[in-house]
Amino acid sequence: MLEFKEIQELKLNNELLELIKNYTYTTKNGKVKNLLHTNLQFIEPTEYIIAYPVKLSIFEYKVNEISNKLFFIKEYNEKYDSKEIKQILIKLKKYKKF
Repeated sequence: MLEFKEIQELKLNNELLELIKNYTYTTKNGKVKNLLHTNLQFIEPTEYIIAYPVKLSIFEYKVNEISNKLFFIKEYNEKYDSKEIKQILIKLKKYKKF
């Protein structure tokens, strides 16, 4: 059986929390885990699940060495940076009046 040891707990992004404060949402802190007896590390992303007025799942990854886009939106299957996330949330807010 695989055994993991939690190395670090990732904090929530205050900038993103400020953007989604008017929505109904839940969050889950991300974690960096080490597979025991190896040097392999696994990153569980920080999750921001917006439930109302629109369903949106935003995942924030600690490190993305390929690009500087730290966020992934499950429904769109795309990576975004913080400016793009802000624009998406502004458009959704205008589209869905609440």
